[in-house]
Amino acid sequence: MGFIKSQLRKYEVRDYAVILFGTLLYGFGFNGFILSNEIVTGGLSGLCALIFFASAETIPVSVSYFVINIFLLAIALKILGWKFLVKTIFGVFALSLSLSLFENVLDGPIIEGEPFMSIIIGGALCGAGLGLIFSSNGSTGGTDIIGMIITKYKNISIGRAMLMLDFFIIGSSYFLFHDVTKIVFAFVEMVVSNYMIDQIVNGNRESVQFFIFSEKYEEICDRVIRDMDRSCTILDGHGGYTRKPIKVLLVIVRKSESVTIFRFIKSIDPKAFISQTPTRGVYGEGFDPIKT
Repeated sequence: MGFIKSQLRKYEVRDYAVILFGTLLYGFGFNGFILSNEIVTGGLSGLCALIFFASAETIPVSVSYFVINIFLLAIALKILGWKFLVKTIFGVFALSLSLSLFENVLDGPIIEGEPFMSIIIGGALCGAGLGLIFSSNGSTGGTDIIGMIITKYKNISIGRAMLMLDFFIIGSSYFLFHDVTKIVFAFVEMVVSNYMIDQIVNGNRESVQFFIFSEKYEEICDRVIRDMDRSCTILDGHGGYTRKPIKVLLVIVRKSESVTIFRFIKSIDPKAFISQTPTRGVYGEGFDPIKT
């Protein structure tokens, strides 16, 4: 049991390290390629950019971002729970510090005179950063929280959920700049960023099927049920080579949860034999509703 706790603690540390790296990527991409070109993106960072420019650059994005997130974190506590909130608090603090760091380190656009190229690079960096954060079951707060809530109850990916929220924020920037070009650039950044998110998260709504061959099948099954709120089916098998009866676990989870399954199995039985296959559609309780 001590070894299992040690392994899970190691994975938690790794998750926080990935979240930290993701916030640094986002902070660098946002300040160095997007905000410095006076482009208002989607999400809470875009809203805070509007506040930044509307206040004649007297209210830093990092400050308004942190303040607004205090209110959103209270909502996340009730709907998404403490386990989600802990990493979200870490993500909010990390991203606020990252934005503040690059606000002071960078004093202008990294690529001069190339706004379109800057938007492509900035969108890729911001999307990659958010994708890394989401893949570690974390969040940076803001509309990320709203996106995670939508995906919790609706059959829609994080990228698409945030896409709808971004349209409103980006469109609002016209009343500040009266420049359609900046809005077009913002939409280009939004598409690139959300594409990167979906690519890194590996299709959050996709599912995978596991066949797990292990003598410790009961312990693995109990862990999946208790810690993932998923179920297992125990099948009777018979080894063709050994001629011995064996139990086989059948587990179906979201693709984003597959890493957790591997972590559980490795911590309980490193010698287990595992078969993982993608599934085109899984319908029923815990997955998508049955479609006709």
